[in-house]
Amino acid sequence: MSFKVLVVDDSSFFRRRVTDILNNDPDLEVVDVAINGLDAVEKAIALKPDVITMDIEMPLLNGIDAVKQIMAKAPTAIIMFSSLTHSGAKATLEALDAGALDFLPKKFNEIAKTTEDAGSLLRQRVKQLAKKKGTVLPRISTFRSRAAIEARGTTNKPTSKLAASNAKCQSDLASKSSEKQYKLLAIGTSTGGPVALQQLLIQLPEDFPLPIVIVQHMPAAFTLAFANRLNNLCKITIKEASSGDILKPGHAYIAPGGKQMVIDGTENAAKLRVLEDNSERIAFKPSVDISFASAAKVFGGNVLGIILTGMGADGREGSRLLKSKGATIWAQDEESCVVYGMPQAVTVAGISEKSLAIDSFPSAILKEIQHG
Repeated sequence: MSFKVLVVDDSSFFRRRVTDILNNDPDLEVVDVAINGLDAVEKAIALKPDVITMDIEMPLLNGIDAVKQIMAKAPTAIIMFSSLTHSGAKATLEALDAGALDFLPKKFNEIAKTTEDAGSLLRQRVKQLAKKKGTVLPRISTFRSRAAIEARGTTNKPTSKLAASNAKCQSDLASKSSEKQYKLLAIGTSTGGPVALQQLLIQLPEDFPLPIVIVQHMPAAFTLAFANRLNNLCKITIKEASSGDILKPGHAYIAPGGKQMVIDGTENAAKLRVLEDNSERIAFKPSVDISFASAAKVFGGNVLGIILTGMGADGREGSRLLKSKGATIWAQDEESCVVYGMPQAVTVAGISEKSLAIDSFPSAILKEIQHG
């Protein structure tokens, strides 16, 4: 049985191109196309697709408002097509705020070097989102409503033996701190990360006692807008990382898209270095593995490392190195992930000590570092 996809774009050329790419996979079927946001809302309700690919700039009703209406009337997994510009970044973050789960650059040469690779990536991302069918819920605007997040309870239930085991581990460990002395909080994430990070960071207090380094797989044009948006919402200070930044408590540093972020110095005088990376050997720019490995070198075991929702296994080897130094590694649980790839990689490898629903991280972190 194939997954049903609705393709939404006001360009007939782009609709045909996306349709041809998706229909090239036997597990995917484009059941219809929509030429604007209003058309998309009507067809989402009538056809109940598993996934919708959505353009942002369209007549009559734009993609952001279409996402809002679809999530209110017929919740569906949605992937946005975006331009890699500052305005495109802001619009994409608004779409994620409204309920979209993922995004890709609209120009396929910005996705991959060849059309074949770009098509393969698009099909992979659509299938990953299709697997979330039945767990996509309409959500209150997470980037605008701090109170809504704080009032939200954890309703996730284990859906597999692994998740059930993780839930037991979470229950056993949640009641006490390990009493380690931490000097750094390190977070790695990818697909679904923007919303997950916001849900976590917005609940940290202004006097949070550790510096935070964050690696979010994101294009270069997006990370500055993302950091600025989070900084306007959170009590802690959040910025896009720059070379020479000194790690300070209560400050979070987001690795710039398209580059690598490493930590230099000592644990009591640590600073960041941002590196250009034209290497074809490293798939992710920024890479969680690279940043986590540098954290292990400088901070040793005094790190609380967290792997959130994301596709693939970036972060597993960096987390393994941190763990070998005595650091603590946690992972997001399967049920609350958009894509259970990166957290699964560290969990299955026996690196993660605890799996938590995204809503549980803030209080668990504060308890673990014995703050408040």
